[in-house]
Amino acid sequence: MTCEEAEVLLHALIDGELDAGHAREVEAHIASCAHCAALARDYREISQAMGQADLRYKAPLELRRRIEKALPQPQAAPSRRAVLRGFALGSAVSAMAATGLVAIVLRNDDEQRIRSEVVSAHLRSLQAGHLTDVVSTDQHTVKPWFNGKLDVSPPVIDLTAQGFTLIGGRLDYVDARAIGAVVYKRRQHVINLFVAQTANTERQPAKISTLQGFNIRRWSDRGLNYWAVSDLGADELSEFGEKFETAMRANKEG
Repeated sequence: MTCEEAEVLLHALIDGELDAGHAREVEAHIASCAHCAALARDYREISQAMGQADLRYKAPLELRRRIEKALPQPQAAPSRRAVLRGFALGSAVSAMAATGLVAIVLRNDDEQRIRSEVVSAHLRSLQAGHLTDVVSTDQHTVKPWFNGKLDVSPPVIDLTAQGFTLIGGRLDYVDARAIGAVVYKRRQHVINLFVAQTANTERQPAKISTLQGFNIRRWSDRGLNYWAVSDLGADELSEFGEKFETAMRANKEG
């Protein structure tokens, strides 16, 4: 574990939010790193000071009365006409859902859930011994390893010459199904490229987002969804994605 990775997880360690595996890894790093050990001591002192301080504030009674006065007053029971209007509105919403007009909300919810899951999978991979199932810088070794393990093997592109070193691949689980993860490194930064099959064959342009301190570049192309996850800066992760997509197009044209 690097100092950058440990610093991301220090607050979660102190707050007791890490699973046992991550906690052991961070504690092992702290034991061998004076810089991160000092940070951990500082964070613990701040946490203890906040816990011991009397930071509670009781609002005055007058404020409570003003808030209660500003709240909407209880309404009388709805009339039969109002109930029927509500029923008609509910039926209209159901009809919209049946035609797919509400699916945008559901897709957005799914997208947020998947983003959370790929970040969790990325964190799991940073534990010792979890990063790769097949270790190789040769795309002709990594690509065949996936054959027979997934319905569709992920594309494996050698980007070493472009500054992103292929180091291997593994099977992971996102959205309750097995998917492929192709692993790259940029200096000491790990990039997990998660690849999953999708029924939508239309290309979806890349979008960059951030979750729990990690950047995520998500795009779709030719029936595959891609999520590149790393603590790299957004610019460098975008560069990785662009070089990967360029190489994919060149391979298909060739």
